[in-house]
This record gives sequence, C-alpha cells and structure tokens, in this order.
Amino acid sequence: MTHRNLEELLRTVDSTVQMLRNAQVGPNVYPGVPAEYTNWRDEQQAWQKTCVLFNQSFHMAELAVRGPDAMKLLSRLGVNTFANFAVDKAKQFVPCTPDGYVIGDVILFHLADDEFNLVGRAPVLNWVTYHAQTGDYDVKVELDQRSALRADGRRKHYRFQLQGPSAMNVIAKALGAEPPELKFFNLTTTKIGSVEVRALRHGMVGQPGWELFGPWEDYDAVHSALVAAGEEFGMRLVGGRAYSSNALESGWIPSPLPAVYTGESLRAYREWLPATGYEGSASIGGSFVSDDIEDYYFTPWDLGYGHLVKFDHDFIGREALERMAEGEHRHKVTLALDDGDVADTIATTFDKTDRAKFIDWPSAVYSMHPFDRVIANGEDVGVSTWFGYTVNEAKMLTLAVLDEAYAQPGTEVTLVWGEENGGTSKPTVERHVQREIRGVVSPVPYVEVVRRSYAPESWRSTPV
Repeated sequence: MTHRNLEELLRTVDSTVQMLRNAQVGPNVYPGVPAEYTNWRDEQQAWQKTCVLFNQSFHMAELAVRGPDAMKLLSRLGVNTFANFAVDKAKQFVPCTPDGYVIGDVILFHLADDEFNLVGRAPVLNWVTYHAQTGDYDVKVELDQRSALRADGRRKHYRFQLQGPSAMNVIAKALGAEPPELKFFNLTTTKIGSVEVRALRHGMVGQPGWELFGPWEDYDAVHSALVAAGEEFGMRLVGGRAYSSNALESGWIPSPLPAVYTGESLRAYREWLPATGYEGSASIGGSFVSDDIEDYYFTPWDLGYGHLVKFDHDFIGREALERMAEGEHRHKVTLALDDGDVADTIATTFDKTDRAKFIDWPSAVYSMHPFDRVIANGEDVGVSTWFGYTVNEAKMLTLAVLDEAYAQPGTEVTLVWGEENGGTSKPTVERHVQREIRGVVSPVPYVEVVRRSYAPESWRSTPV
C-alpha cells in the first residue's frame, strides 16, 4: 500500500516504535569515500598525532535559505540566540517541537546578508523547509540532497575538513601563506592557488583545524592541493569506518530521534512529510524498548545543549522549555566499558550458540538511532546512544544520557547490549542473546584535550 504522507503511514501501524525498530535500513552511510584509506586504526591516531582530511562532500544534506525574512525564520525555529549573529559566523542550530523536544541539530552558516546555509541530517532541514513553505516568510529554500539519495554524483559544494596538531601547517602550505587568525566558528574567504575558498574555524576532535568549502567545480583542485600539502606532515585521509567513530572522542551524539511522531500540534507537519522520507524509514536499534515513542525523545539538556537555549527571542518550544529549565535534567556522559566484559562479549562469536550481538570496529552502531539500556541495581537509569572503539584511548566507549543521580564521574552502571527476544528484523541484526557490560561514568568529551579546547558555544563541528 502506498501512503501519501507520514501521518497516514502512522495511522496504519499498530506501534510507531515497532515500525522503526524493524525498519529495513542500517546506520547512516558515508558514500563517496572508501571504508579505509590505510586502516582505521592509523586514521584514528592521525587526528590526535598528526593531521587528517575528512571528506564531508557526500554524506550530509544542505539547505540554502535566502531572502529578507531568512533570519526571522531561523530565529523563530532555533532555541539559539541570534543576537550578534553576523555574516561570516556559524553556530550549532537546534530546533525543538512545541513540547520542547529536539528535532535534531545542524551547523548554520551565515554566508551573506539574507543568505544562510544549514548542513547536516535531514530532519532539521525538513522542519525549516516546511515552515519556509507554509509560513508567512519572504524566503526561498533550496535543498542539495546527500549523495546517497541522488543519481548525478554532483553536489553544490565540496566540503573538506582538516583536523589535528599539524592541521594549520598543512593549511599554511596549501595557502602559500600564514592562515589568518580566526575565532572559533568564524568564517573567512581565502585562496588556494587561484581558487577562492571559504573557511570555517573549529575543532572536531579537540584539535585545531579548518573546514573548507566552495563550488563543486573546484573539488579536484582544492582536494589535490590539500593532499599534496599534507604529505610533509603525515596527513591521513579518513575513510568511512573511522569517520563515524570520531564522535566518541568529541562527545557529540549524532543520532537524536526527531521528536515529530506525536502531538496534535505536529499533525499538519506529519501530513506534509512524505511517508518514505527520513522520518518514515529511520531505524531504531538496541536493548531499550518502550511502547511509547515519546520515551525516545530528547530535550536539549539531555544532549548537553542546555547552554544553547536562550530565552531572548520568541521561538517554537519556548514555553515548554521555560517550564523545563528549572527542573531536573538528564545528563550526557561517556561510559568507559569494562575491558574484560567487552572481551567476553566478543568471545561469544566463537560459540555456536548463545552468541552476543556482533560488535563491529571501530563503530558498533547498527541502526540510524541506537538506544541501549543503561541500568544500575536492576533499574533503568538512562540510554546509550553511540557505541564504538577508539585506538587513541584503547577503550570501548559509549555516549549515554543518564538520570542525574547516576551521572557523576566514577559511578558504576551496566550497559545491556543486544536486542530482546533474539533481535528485531533489521537486516543488520543477526540472531543473538543479550549481554551485560559494566561501565564507569566518565566525562564528556572523554579525551582531556578535547574538553580543554572546545569552546562553550558548541560541543562539535559538522555533523556525522
């Protein structure tokens, strides 16, 4: 049966949770780059020891927003302040529903007067597009879809990110001059050879770096120049396997489920969304199971975005967030998993029965939105949202959202790994049994150099 929109689809299923838990898609894919250029261990180490080039030209969607009311529209949708958000600045943009739950987050670039670009996953771009098309705004929006959902192989822009202790040396060599000093999340325009490029100053894994972007026609010239400049400094290209694991060190949760599946105030939006789009086909995975899809929603405080919520403007969700602000909040943490428990879980691979869910390396994520139970004294105390290994710390880590009473560093908790009753019908899930893996609550970001270097304005750079 063909459904006209998301609302119609949801009316035909008994459970939104079960629909998403059995969706036939795996984790987010990273097209356009090989899985590994050298090997993922080498690539992970390079972002802390030398320098890496992340090629982000293919896997993220972009939405251009132009017109006299562009700032008005974005300010109405984002929890962020827009005071002093001038041209050549960027910010992490976080919109919420009227009930105060997060739809997602992307990076918002202020490129010129009345011209903005949003870069990231689809849910936020869909939300902005809907309000641009249905609200009373003098704006135009233009979507540049990610490569996995297009056939022409072209994008509007290339996007390259250089990170690591040697990143600024590579940039200086590519420019043929010392890079201009930039404050965090500020932009400049410069040249590599005869090609004009835009550059954003940020840090992705706690190291200095730039993100360079420009017209797709300049892709080869800029990429070649950066690769050549990086040879002297031991720069590594990062493939798809290592790329998604950088979130474990930076502490950014890439996968909040868009909180749009319930609520009468969002009915018109669900009727606008296609049944076959991101929201209708996204997958949930893991040991956390609830009959209520709202138990999978996050507030800004859950994700560590409470500092971004500013009540200096009128925005969707403001009243709900004002009520939440003074209450108790869950906290984002890192769980450092017990080496022995991880090893024992992996060792079940060699059993013919009672195998645990396979743990892949370096990212063990097998759905678009992971939700694993975190328990203490037999009670649920939170969820794990991202699971993987970092060679830089020689540790299996997860990013988790825990109740306040269990969020202090040093607290011992347990992760329930694997799905119930042998697993759901997702193609990334084999028959398995659940295992318990002990963990210790640790700071987020986990890596000390990342915690020291990140600006308070943002906990990450461009989205996974």
